[in-house]
Amino acid sequence: MPVVAEINWNDVALPNRRVLITGATGLLGRATYKEFKANNWHTVGCGYSRARPLFEQVNLLDAAAVHNLIQDFQPHVIVHCAAERRPDVVDSQPDAASQLNVSASGNIAKEAAIIGAFLIYISTDYVFDGTKPPYKETDVPNPLNLYGKTKLEGEKAVLANNAGAAVLRIPILYGDVERLEESAVTVMFDKVQFNNKSANMDHWQQRFPTYVKDVASICRQLAEKRMVDSSIKGIFHWSGNEQMTKFEMACAMADVFNLPSSHLRPITDSPVAGALRPRNAQLDCSRLRRLGIGQQTPFRIGIKESLWPFLIDKRWRQTVFH
Repeated sequence: MPVVAEINWNDVALPNRRVLITGATGLLGRATYKEFKANNWHTVGCGYSRARPLFEQVNLLDAAAVHNLIQDFQPHVIVHCAAERRPDVVDSQPDAASQLNVSASGNIAKEAAIIGAFLIYISTDYVFDGTKPPYKETDVPNPLNLYGKTKLEGEKAVLANNAGAAVLRIPILYGDVERLEESAVTVMFDKVQFNNKSANMDHWQQRFPTYVKDVASICRQLAEKRMVDSSIKGIFHWSGNEQMTKFEMACAMADVFNLPSSHLRPITDSPVAGALRPRNAQLDCSRLRRLGIGQQTPFRIGIKESLWPFLIDKRWRQTVFH
């Protein structure tokens, strides 16, 4: 069993609480960085290709660079958001994905344990096969695709190297995207808006779209709860609470912005192209709820906040927001 140093949280005054966010340039990382910063944490983010000027530029596959960053900053908490999260990309680049999702995660866990930092490793509902939802933290994983397998291996590497770490499994995410393609939810908005031609939308896979601001809040609440309760460790689940197919999400987007949806066509067959997906990997979130931790933004509210900057009909923007 690896040695885990312990921080005496009572000695850490609020403005001196330090948190490191990996993948801080990504959709979830940006929201998590903002959440901790807004709540008086000394927050440092790291990224790679898009890091400068706001964040530290660090290649997480460079063990020495990771060691130096963590030793220099001495964070009390690390939220590890960086990952290759696109299943089809993982299939086409398995070695690179495994290095980031597994090897780098295990190394970060080891470095966190050395200084006694609380690590939150972000994982996925895709560790389950989707045949017997809802899934508790204690249910046996059975990933259908290589992405789910690499994230499950990452969980194992994290917990093997750091017995005090937390794993937070979450489903499909959406939020304040820099471009619509950044989220598998928001990417559908172009098909919704360009309603002059019909668009096929998946109506087979049951999803639980989850707002990144909610996940960021869960991470902060977990970190702050850990300061007063060292039993906060192991696996946790969080998710939005509205079950929707991509077809239903697209119809909700149209409804929110008063756009037609008659051109959207539900496809009820299971997808044949790309990586296998679980039919319904709903996560049971009761462990976090019992700790008094939670935040769930209604989909229509979150998606309106996320998408209105991308609305083509500017007249609608002016009437609603001015």
